[in-house]
Amino acid sequence: MQALNNIETSMINQTSNDLQKNLNNISKSSKDEQLKTVCDDFESFFMQQILDVSLKNSTIAGEGTGSEIIKSMYTQSLAQKSAGSLGISDMLFQFLSEKK
Repeated sequence: MQALNNIETSMINQTSNDLQKNLNNISKSSKDEQLKTVCDDFESFFMQQILDVSLKNSTIAGEGTGSEIIKSMYTQSLAQKSAGSLGISDMLFQFLSEKK
C-alpha cells in the first residue's frame, strides 16, 4: 500500500512539474510575441517619420485642401506594410531579448 502511495505521489509531482514547465514556456513565448509586436510597431513608427520628412515638400498627393491628409494616410500605410522588413525590428528584438 505504501509503495502505491509513493508511486501516486511521484506521478503527481512529475505532472505538476511538467505543467509548470509548460506554463513557463507559454509565458516566455507570449512575452516574445509581445516584444516582437512592439519592435515591429517601433519600426513602423520610425519608417513613417522618415517618409513624412522625405515627402514633406512633395506633391505626391496633389495640392489643395486634403493633400496633407492623403499624404499622411499614404505614409502611414506604407510604414505599416513595411513593418518588420527593414531589419531594425529584428535587431531591436534581438538586443532586448538578450537584456531580459
